[in-house]
Amino acid sequence: MTYVIAQPCVDIKDKSCIEECPVDCIYEGNRMLYIQPDECVDCGACEPVCPVEAIYYEDDVPSQWKDFSKVNTEFFVELGSPGGAAKVGLTNSDHAAVVALPPKE
Repeated sequence: MTYVIAQPCVDIKDKSCIEECPVDCIYEGNRMLYIQPDECVDCGACEPVCPVEAIYYEDDVPSQWKDFSKVNTEFFVELGSPGGAAKVGLTNSDHAAVVALPPKE
């Protein structure tokens, strides 16, 4: 199991979670952040610091955002498991489902 970043993060990207993550497994896309499921150690440090309550334990993702478990996993199909977000930086990409969302105002 792992933590998942859901739709409330889209177009917000506060990044408080990045600062709290002890294993550097939260990667930055153009419109939202993503947790690399193979690198996440399930510590939960990211969840309470998210100001928009976008981070959930995989089993606790609200039903309206259940697809974001798949979004977080599929985001890493091409990127893989680089072993740390800091060395990757902004990926200049997003999952197709995130790209398709209308911008938040």
